Amino acid sequence: MKRALSRVAGTALVASAVLAGCTLGPDYVRPTATVAASYRELEGTGWTAAQPADALPRGAWWHIYDDPQLDALEEQVAQANQNVQAAEARFRAARANVAQQRSAFFPLVSANAGFNRARTSENLQHTAKAGVTLNDYLVGIDASWEPDLWGRISRSVENAKAGAQASAADAAAMLLSMQAELATDYFELRGIDREHQLLDDTIAAYRESLQLTQHRLNGGIATDADVGQAETQLQTTEAQAIDLGEQRAQLEHAIAILTGQSPSSFSLPVAPLDATAVVTPPGVPSTLLERRPDIAAAERRVAAANAEVGVATAAFFPSLVLAVTGGLEATNYSQWLVAPARFWSLGPTLAGTLLDFGGREAVREQARAQYDESVALYRQTVLDAFGQVEDNLASLRVLDQEAAAQDRAVAAAQRTLAIVSNRYRSGAITYLDVVVAQTTALSNEREAVAIARRRMAASVALVKALGGGWQTSDLPTDEQLVHPDRAAKAAAASGASATTSASASHE
Repeated sequence: MKRALSRVAGTALVASAVLAGCTLGPDYVRPTATVAASYRELEGTGWTAAQPADALPRGAWWHIYDDPQLDALEEQVAQANQNVQAAEARFRAARANVAQQRSAFFPLVSANAGFNRARTSENLQHTAKAGVTLNDYLVGIDASWEPDLWGRISRSVENAKAGAQASAADAAAMLLSMQAELATDYFELRGIDREHQLLDDTIAAYRESLQLTQHRLNGGIATDADVGQAETQLQTTEAQAIDLGEQRAQLEHAIAILTGQSPSSFSLPVAPLDATAVVTPPGVPSTLLERRPDIAAAERRVAAANAEVGVATAAFFPSLVLAVTGGLEATNYSQWLVAPARFWSLGPTLAGTLLDFGGREAVREQARAQYDESVALYRQTVLDAFGQVEDNLASLRVLDQEAAAQDRAVAAAQRTLAIVSNRYRSGAITYLDVVVAQTTALSNEREAVAIARRRMAASVALVKALGGGWQTSDLPTDEQLVHPDRAAKAAAASGASATTSASASHE
C-alpha cells in the first residue's frame, strides 16, 4: 500500500509542478484614472502643494487643532464607536476567508470510527450470511487532494486576499469618517457655545438699555412705545438664546453616540469656539490615490473581480482529485487491531463538464461584467475624491474672504450702534433707531460666528478628503493576512509611530 501510495503521490506532484504556472484568467493590472496635474483651487490663493514634511500627522490628525478635549474624544472613537467595531469585525471575517481559501491547497483528511451490529434475513439465497448476526468494528482515514492544475484555487485565494484588503480599507474609511464627524460636531457645538456667549452679553446690554429707557420714561423723555420696543427686543433675544439649547443638546447626544456612550450620561462643559481653521496642504492630485482608504478599497475590489474572472475561466477545464482511504475493519473485536483487518483504496479521479448549454460561459461573462462595474466604480470614487478636495479648498478660500468682509461689517455695525446710542441719550432720535442698530449689530456678530463654524467644518472636511494621514502602505500585506498575529504586531507598531509622529508635528 505504501509503495502504491508513493507512486500516486509522486505522479500528482510531477503533474502539479508541470502545470503550476498554468493560472488561467487575466493577470491584474491596476486600472487607469484621470488625474489632473494640480488642484484648480490652489491657483492664485497663495496656498502651496504639500511637501513630504508637510503631510498630515499619521493617525492622530486632529492634533492640528490643539484642543485637548477634542483629542480625548477622538481617542474614544477608535475604541468604542460601534460602526468602527462592526467594520473591524467585517475585516476579521474577510481575513478568515483568506485562510479558508488557502486550505484548498492542502489535502483534506478525515477520520471515522463506528460499530454496527446487524442480522440478515434467513431467506437470502446463495449467501453464507443468511440468518447470521454480525458485528462490524470499523476505523478509517480518508484523504483527498485536488492539485491546482488550472489556477482555480490560486485565483480564489487572490480574490479573498484582495477582498480582505478592501475590507481593511473600508474599516479605515469608517474610522476616518467617524473621527471627522466627531470633529465637525464638536466644533459646531463650540460654535453654539460662542454664539450663546454672544447672546448672553447682548441680553445684558439690552437689559441696561431697557433700564435706561424706563428711567427716561419716568423723566418724561421717552415714551411707552420706547419701553415696549426695548422689552420686545430683550425677550426676543432671550428666546433665541434658549433655542440654542436644543441644538447644543442634539450635538452633545451625537458626540456621545460617536464615542460609544449613552447620551443620558454624557455631557460637555461649555467652552466657546476659539480654534483656528487649519488649511491642510493638499499635495499634488496623484498622491490622493495613495491617501484615500475608499479609493484603495475600490481598487482592491477591482483586483478581486479580476481574480473571479480567472476562477470562472478555470471551470472550463477538468479537475483532478487524488483520494486515499484506509483503515481497519473486523467482525470480532479481538481481530480488529491485527494486520489482516486492514483495508485500503487509492486512485485519481478526473472529472469535467462536457456540456452545460452555455452555463459556464454565462458565469464567466457575469464575472467580466462585474469586473467592468468595479473599474467604473473605482474611477467614479477617484473623481468623487478629487471633487471633495476641490470643494473644500473652494469653501476655505471663499469663507476666508467672507470672514474678513464680515469682520469689517461687525466693526461698522458696532460703530453705528455707538453713534446711535449717543444720539438717543441726547434726545436727537427715537428708540426705534437704536433697536435697528442693535439688531443689525447682533445679526452681523452671529453671522461672524456662523462663518467661523463653517470654516472649521470645511477644514475638517478637507482633512477627511485628503485621507486623514492614511496611506495605502497601511493595508495588510499577504503575510499579515495569513498570519494575523504578525498583523496585530505591525498595527501596534504603526499606531505607536503614528502617535509619536503626530505628537512631534503638534509640538
